[in-house]
Order: sequence, then C-alpha cells, then structure tokens
Amino acid sequence: MAKNRIITVQNISIAVTAEEMDDYICITDIADAKSDRSRAADVIRNWLRNRSTLEYLSVWEQLYNPNFKVFESEHFKKQAGLLTFTPSVSEWIEQTGAVGLYVKRGKYGGTYAHKDIAFEFASAISPTFKLYLIKEFQRLKEEENNKDRIEWDAKRFLSKNNYIIQTDAVKNFLIPKKNYRDNLEWLAYAEEADILNVALFGFTAKAWRDANPQLAGKNNVRDFATVNELTVLSNLETHNAQMIREGKNKNERFRILKEIAEYQLGILNAAEQIKIDEMKK
Repeated sequence: MAKNRIITVQNISIAVTAEEMDDYICITDIADAKSDRSRAADVIRNWLRNRSTLEYLSVWEQLYNPNFKVFESEHFKKQAGLLTFTPSVSEWIEQTGAVGLYVKRGKYGGTYAHKDIAFEFASAISPTFKLYLIKEFQRLKEEENNKDRIEWDAKRFLSKNNYIIQTDAVKNFLIPKKNYRDNLEWLAYAEEADILNVALFGFTAKAWRDANPQLAGKNNVRDFATVNELTVLSNLETHNAQMIREGKNKNERFRILKEIAEYQLGILNAAEQIKIDEMKK
C-alpha cells in the first residue's frame, strides 16, 4: 500500500501518495481551500462538469493511458454546461477507464489526482494557491531525493557551489546587459524553451552557455535556478501550452509569459523574505 505524505499549503494539510504512474495528490484536501470539508465533493463535481476540465482530462488520459475510452469521454463533453449534468469522479473513471483520478476510502480517503491534474485543479481554486502547492510539492520531492542520496562527492559539491557564486553574478549582472527582453530579434528563431528562459531569467540558453563554458558541458541554467524560479517555470510551461493551443503567436505569448513570471516571482520572493525576517526576530 502506498505511503501517504502530508504537505501544508496555506495552513491546509494535503495528502500526497506514490502510485504506479507517479505521485497523486488529494484534491479533496485542495478543495478545502475553497470550501469546508463537507462541500469538497460539490467543488470537485462543479470542476468536473466544466468542458475545459473534461478536455484537459481527456488529452491527459490519451497521452498516458492506452486503455482510455475516448468515445465514452465524448459523451461527458457533450453534456458539459447542462444544469442536469453533475458527474462524479467515480462515474468518469468507470465509464472511460481513466487512471488520472481515483477515489480512496478509509484513512486519508478522498479523491486523488495525478500531480499534473491536481495542479490544474488547484488553478480552478486559486492561481496563487496553485503556486504555493507546486512549491511545497517540489520541497517534498527535494527532501525525498536528499534522503535517497547515500553517497556524494564532496569535491564536486564544493566546486559546484563555487560555480553557483560565479554564475549568479553572470546571471544578474553580465547577461542582462544584452537586453533580450526589449530587443526581440532572437524571438523569431527561438524554441519554446528559450521563450520561457528569457521570460523568467532574462536571457537565452545559448547566452548562458557562452557566459559559462566551464559549466555548459554538464549543466544548463535551470540547474542553478532557485526553488521559486523553478516553481514559476512549471507554471509558465502550463500557461505556454495553453496559449499554443489557442493559437497565440510567439510575440504575444512572450509578453504574457514575461508579465506572469515577474508577478509570480515577486509574490514568492516576498513571501520568502517575510519568513526570513520572522526567523531573525
């Protein structure tokens, strides 16, 4: 039986469990951020009856579940928005063979969703709540990875930390002078990863490699990103994927992603600074 772990997001305890496919997060717990426990099922039903939710779930299942019944899922989508349409998670699972959601009984019971789907559900609750959820989930995974790491090379550790000091200076003082955010000549030829890099870090992957030739062989700029930056990056990837589906061009997507990155990173950094200040008291 999978072992549950608990993370706390804005004073709400959320269960996380490891299943065969990956980590699953209790969205019944997440629903508590919007309503009390007794109404969590209604919050999930309202989310499930939305057409965009059903489309997202269907695409996810088609990507990761070869036994998903696409024809049956269309039946759900046709009813989306009708007042009489109040599907349950159990009905969705039973009729489509979905694996991205499941219902657990007993202790730590509730509706669980694959982390991709859980993050999407959290967006419906609150974009800010989703940010904190991703951050706490990443912190949990980092702790688990640290526990599993039995041996490590002290010389490489010290060397890498010295390089972080160097690359942080490059990231904050040298590369931004090239002004990638205002001079958009690079954008016409950019791959999607670089659109995210410039929106968040302010420079392309090539610019980072050119400035850090010693590190470029085995690392990339994201290896030296902060937890807050990685949290925002994960969110940007979701936003970018959605905008691509909507047909937005690169220039429009970059402008929106840059605004999102600045806003969300500002929120997380400010919250982190408050914690640091409180610890000093």
